[in-house]
Amino acid sequence: MPSLRARLLNRYLRLVMKPKRLHEIDPPLLRAWVEKRALAFYPKNVSRESVDAPAPGEWHRPVKISSSATILYLHGGGYVFGSVKLYRPLTMALAAKAGCEVFSAEYRLAPEHRCPAAIEDALAAYHWLVASGRDPKSIVLAGDSAGGGLCLTAMMALRDRGAPMPAGAVIYSPWTDLATMGASIDANAESDAMFQRDSIVNGPGHYVGELDVRDPRVSPLYGDLKGLAPLLIFASEAEMLFDDSTRLVEKAVRAGVGVRFEPRAGLAHAWPIFHPVIPEAKEAVAITAAFVRERAGGRTGGGQ
Repeated sequence: MPSLRARLLNRYLRLVMKPKRLHEIDPPLLRAWVEKRALAFYPKNVSRESVDAPAPGEWHRPVKISSSATILYLHGGGYVFGSVKLYRPLTMALAAKAGCEVFSAEYRLAPEHRCPAAIEDALAAYHWLVASGRDPKSIVLAGDSAGGGLCLTAMMALRDRGAPMPAGAVIYSPWTDLATMGASIDANAESDAMFQRDSIVNGPGHYVGELDVRDPRVSPLYGDLKGLAPLLIFASEAEMLFDDSTRLVEKAVRAGVGVRFEPRAGLAHAWPIFHPVIPEAKEAVAITAAFVRERAGGRTGGGQ
């Protein structure tokens, strides 16, 4: 059963977030509304450094770096909203717990910049990290929702271009099927505490543009997963996108990709973003940190 805090969070999301018909809100207004609700619970032992070029984003560095790994974080928000600032409570917590540097990327958003703009920006950030001297085997991609899907499409592009693959990827409640064919879209329409069904079904239009919703650059579930780095996947059994994860797990296993799946009952979509509000988010961050240290190697330690 979810913790009391998680149940209270679900109630809050049902009152504040779920009534919003996100796909009908003008994107700039939606971004402003979401940003006003950004949490400000940042670890005190993690610094921030903004970067404008060649890859816009923000470095988060713990006071004590105990691992040579680097996490490249790609935020969620349906490819339409979300920002480095909004995700600081999670990305800074990842830096503290994993004891490593985190680069939180600020990629271009739709509908001003449709697919594949976000993929190009994710790749630019990855190549910049490698060019700056970081071994690809020390880099772990991470992302939630749309950012989780972006981790997958970025790795597919790296593989197809013959570029070195990262050490692994951690994806929270990934959006992998913008054709919305998963049975959980209907089955969990009521139990999902965050979104309305119409927003999930009609939301892809902002990002897809002229592409087909089954184009692997849009929906990585329809792509070839062979050769991708090992995956750590989290998803809530109560969310509408649950089958975006279960089908991804099944297909990745068939493709020979290493997968660890962490389903949870009754939690909100992409619940790790609510660190440190709910204990389940802290648990996910701890599991993520252990995966990063295991996959990326280098110096190890318990983090902060």
